[in-house]
Amino acid sequence: MLISDAFAQAAAPAESGAGLMGLLPLFGIFLIFYFLLIRPQAKRAKEHKQLIEDLQKNDEVITNGGILGMLTNVSESYVIVEIAPNLEVTVLKSSVQTLLPKGTLKSIEPPKSGKRKTAAKNTANQEEKKTQEVDDASENKDDTKN
Repeated sequence: MLISDAFAQAAAPAESGAGLMGLLPLFGIFLIFYFLLIRPQAKRAKEHKQLIEDLQKNDEVITNGGILGMLTNVSESYVIVEIAPNLEVTVLKSSVQTLLPKGTLKSIEPPKSGKRKTAAKNTANQEEKKTQEVDDASENKDDTKN
């Protein structure tokens, strides 16, 4: 008898608004992802595509690998970047990361190689002095043994 009474109870009717309220957090998460991740990434991709299309000869650029140089030739898929006088590298157009303002490369020229030579000379002189000191110390030991 107890069992038949349990079947006699009617189930509570489901609320129709509860289904939509359950999906509301999912829509909120999607909106957050869209505005914080998807939209900015799409904007950056669009700007990079425009940058790649607008590349011209004599533009100063930075590649994804960090190489700075001036474009000497621009083709449909590749660019030739002059990274030093008489030294050119062919790279994909898509590997160009940043377009620099004109004259930037001249303002960041490394120091002339003369300074590096003096540093190498100083290092060589220091090593020569150390060798001479070791020789002098060994001569002093030999003198004290005799």
